[in-house]
Amino acid sequence: MAIIALRGWYIEQYEPLSELRKRPHDIRLSRNSLLKAGLRADFLEERQEIEQAEWFNRYLAGEAIEFYIEGSGSYLIANIDLSSHEIYFTKQEGSAYLDPKIFLSVSEANHSRRLIEVLDEYIADVNRRSRLPLSLDICKRPAEGATRLGTYQLRQIRKSLLFIADVTPLAVSSGETPQLLPSANVCVELGYALQAKRVEQILLAKVRQHEGSGVFPFDLPSYQEIEFPNPEAIADRLPNLLDSMLQRFALVS
Repeated sequence: MAIIALRGWYIEQYEPLSELRKRPHDIRLSRNSLLKAGLRADFLEERQEIEQAEWFNRYLAGEAIEFYIEGSGSYLIANIDLSSHEIYFTKQEGSAYLDPKIFLSVSEANHSRRLIEVLDEYIADVNRRSRLPLSLDICKRPAEGATRLGTYQLRQIRKSLLFIADVTPLAVSSGETPQLLPSANVCVELGYALQAKRVEQILLAKVRQHEGSGVFPFDLPSYQEIEFPNPEAIADRLPNLLDSMLQRFALVS
């Protein structure tokens, strides 16, 4: 039976799949078994070639080594047996499926234009130094009628590097325990993002508009939330926070 070789690309740092597949592969594999949580395969290169590979020496040094394997997805190397030419992988949620984009779920508040301006300026500055061009996606909603999240919009949320939701309260509910009420459209999109993305890829941004106490309907770690005292403060505080959130993708060396 002929061996059908699978190509594998070593992912040293974030690289979208569209760019990853443009460069030569780093390993060829013959799959032995595929499980939900793992993969066992034979590598088809000579042992000496594997021993000289940069990724193998990083593996020996104890680093987590990620590969994208065509047709299977992203995996971390769990173990390598050079004598039998076998590699054992564990499945992981890889970053190669993400596009270099920031998705903004904007509210109907008056400061939304300023928020977009700051993000445009920030992205223009990053792109002067970035190894990959970053772009901004802004949610598209109908002028009239209910918001319907289509497949395209869900895909854009799911594949973005960062999801920013403008959760500025537009009103405060009455009652014994008042609730701060963000845009209903933003809540729908944020709800999907919380299900589809890692928490560290989500940022809740709001401008202080209602003084006094109130319960906020979403509960994320404090470092995933930022409050601006006024719209003018957006440009002062947002860029530094975005820098720290994007650091894990190593866009800027």
